[in-house]
Amino acid sequence: MLAERPPRTLARLPADTAPFAFTVPEAATWNRLFGGAPLAAAELQALAAVAKLRSVAEGAEVFVHDEPALALVAVLDGDVALGWRTADSVFHFERPLSGPAWLDLSSAWLGERHAMDARASSRVLLLELNCDDLRPQLERHPALGQRLIAGLAREVQSLAVNTHELMHKDAPARFAAWLLQRCKAVDTSGRRAVVKLAERKRDIASQLAITPETLSRLMRSFSRQGVIEVAGYTLRVLDLPALRQLAQGS
Repeated sequence: MLAERPPRTLARLPADTAPFAFTVPEAATWNRLFGGAPLAAAELQALAAVAKLRSVAEGAEVFVHDEPALALVAVLDGDVALGWRTADSVFHFERPLSGPAWLDLSSAWLGERHAMDARASSRVLLLELNCDDLRPQLERHPALGQRLIAGLAREVQSLAVNTHELMHKDAPARFAAWLLQRCKAVDTSGRRAVVKLAERKRDIASQLAITPETLSRLMRSFSRQGVIEVAGYTLRVLDLPALRQLAQGS
């Protein structure tokens, strides 16, 4: 939080949009979005001056790919699915994001439309930074611009890694790598972990470019090998070294 001046409170939405409290994000949230060393008080104040928040109900559109992007968009609280909605209104899930995280950090800078569709998987609180409002702040605080460049670089790197895995790894290796990214350690031996399956099976399969039936077969295969154990929406990793080996495709 800022010591010099508390964050200004934004206008509240109607009561039926509760439970979110519509105040400018705290310093910890800004720091997670922008990465690196903690933001300076003046930088936090600059961001607070242009921040706009809005709530989106579960299942509603956050943005669509054929509308102009005017602002950088992040999810502060809740879960959002990125993907594509077809002409017959079927949403094809590609990847999930949970707040705080950027949903679209590039389109508005290019003056383009959003590259993907975004749908709220739960009730979400969104942050929008209008580029026209943000540019003067970046001129006053150049370090903020450098942080945004670093954020864009991280996105490009992540997309490059995901593209490589889709093109060069088989389905078992992709599934193993997907699990490793989501593991939460449960002991000090370095062999066991837990993965909470927050998405539907078909959505997980879509991320891996496989069918739900193939995903079910992979789960059974990994279970028979003693690598994982599935109990409802909780997946226990019984042998992390073996899972890492599977993720290498060998």
